[in-house]
Amino acid sequence: MACLLETPIRMSVLSEVTASSRHYVDRLFDPDPQKVLQGVIDMKNAVIGNNKQKANLIVLGAVPRLLYLLQQETSTTELKTECAVVLGSLAMGTENNVKSLLDCHIIPALLQGLLSPDLKFIEACLRCLRTIFTSPVTPEELLYTGPDHQTILFNHGAVQNIAHLLTSLSYKVRMQALKCFSVLAFENPQVSMTLVNVLVDGELLPQIFVKMLQRDKPIEMQLTSAKCLTYMCRAGAIRTDDNCIVLKLDHDLKHAHELRQAAFKLYASLGANDEDIRKKIIETENMMDRIVTGLSESSVKVRLAAVRCLHSLSRSVQQLRTSFQDHAVWKPLMKVLQNAPDEILVVASSMLCNLLLEFSPSKEPILESGAVELLCGLTQSENPALRVNGIWALMNMAFQAEQKIKADILRSLSTEQLFRLLSDSDLNVLMKTLGLLRNLLSTRPHIDKIMSTHGKQIMQAVTLILEGEHNIEVKEQTLCILANIADGTTAKDLIMTNDDILQKIKYYMGHSHVKLQLAAMFCISNLIWNEEEGSQERQDKLRDMGIVDILHKLSQSPDSNLCDKAKTALQQYLA
Repeated sequence: MACLLETPIRMSVLSEVTASSRHYVDRLFDPDPQKVLQGVIDMKNAVIGNNKQKANLIVLGAVPRLLYLLQQETSTTELKTECAVVLGSLAMGTENNVKSLLDCHIIPALLQGLLSPDLKFIEACLRCLRTIFTSPVTPEELLYTGPDHQTILFNHGAVQNIAHLLTSLSYKVRMQALKCFSVLAFENPQVSMTLVNVLVDGELLPQIFVKMLQRDKPIEMQLTSAKCLTYMCRAGAIRTDDNCIVLKLDHDLKHAHELRQAAFKLYASLGANDEDIRKKIIETENMMDRIVTGLSESSVKVRLAAVRCLHSLSRSVQQLRTSFQDHAVWKPLMKVLQNAPDEILVVASSMLCNLLLEFSPSKEPILESGAVELLCGLTQSENPALRVNGIWALMNMAFQAEQKIKADILRSLSTEQLFRLLSDSDLNVLMKTLGLLRNLLSTRPHIDKIMSTHGKQIMQAVTLILEGEHNIEVKEQTLCILANIADGTTAKDLIMTNDDILQKIKYYMGHSHVKLQLAAMFCISNLIWNEEEGSQERQDKLRDMGIVDILHKLSQSPDSNLCDKAKTALQQYLA
């Protein structure tokens, strides 16, 4: 049986998922309003981070019913809010999900929901709208971005209508007005020149922005105000020698960067080893959005701190399945990996290793975005930490992967680079490369296919490592690779026809270290298993080599595990 480096988490079969999905949809039609509400809440919990469940619910017609309940006057506000939350979660799935939502005319229904007096319901509708509007499949004309759309808003009196909101008693309202101005002024001289002369309660707008930069204001407000003033400076609306504004802007921008950097570092430290704290950080309102936004900051220090924070949070299996997928963290991460200083690349690539674990929903889209070539490139870095992370991520990628993915890895990496990594002076690089080989050489058809094209080179590499001055762990991994090869149907012939390798397996069966004896035993067991074709010939050859005598000795071993393995192997000769 082939050895893998991880124990997979079994996923439920599709028929079970489909059955449970039908149950969720049926509950939406229950005549009891309380049961309908509980059904929607249960559906909300079921779809978090589960794209298959989301797709099933959409196919089974959950969306029209949720929209109906959301718009019904007889529905309670709590039910409407839960419906909006579920629709928002469905929108966080695939692009096809968003298309399905748009086909059901979700936009008018959500916009109508904004007229509700209930703040929680409004927030749920807004979050869902934001998710839909940020999807690339949403028609562009629905979004007011870019110079043309800025002009449309400007010509329809957006500046005058939004300006008075900057004095609102509600912080959230003030922030949204401020964000509107930052978007309107971005690379738009016409709007920027107008903003300079806008009066709000007798005070010029630039002066209000400066006041919002003060230390006693929230960091988010300071940063957004700084953006507004920056865009106005670039447009020539504010003189660059206006010390009252420009020096304050420069100082506060640096201060904001320092605070964001410190906050991200603190979160990274707090969440490093505590699952409960990681959960609290992620559940804090807008926190994931802020951290993800930090990946595109102009400040290298802030970007590095944001990556470290996400890396710390990515140690959570639960969050990898849910929040990291819902916020599509992999997308900005892949951009960071394209072009960044080594200090950021090291942390970002380490985080990518976590996102490529078998149970991570991000694994598939990362593969589709060209990660194989990127990671193979990292293995050629002069920085040993990047080489380790590159090969580590490939190892996770290859775990229980399809044949095509394994072939892509071998093709992109090349056998020449693989052998360079196997002779790397860094022990971590060598161990992860051996781990990659173990995961590539799993599943009999895959083992036979790979060994038919790369068998000679792999056997040569195995021989060199077993003959070299390596520690116990390295040789144990190498013997496990041999055990996987021995589990192949045709691949095992490469061992049986190689007397040198057979003698090495025999040698390690009698080694003083139990780990190496056990690994060698796995090789022998896979070679002599009597239910497989050619087993008699292999048994005879190994008996002539004295393997049976060694098995009798090992069956008396004080180590129970080794003793049991030897007895099981001997039974193959007796059967």
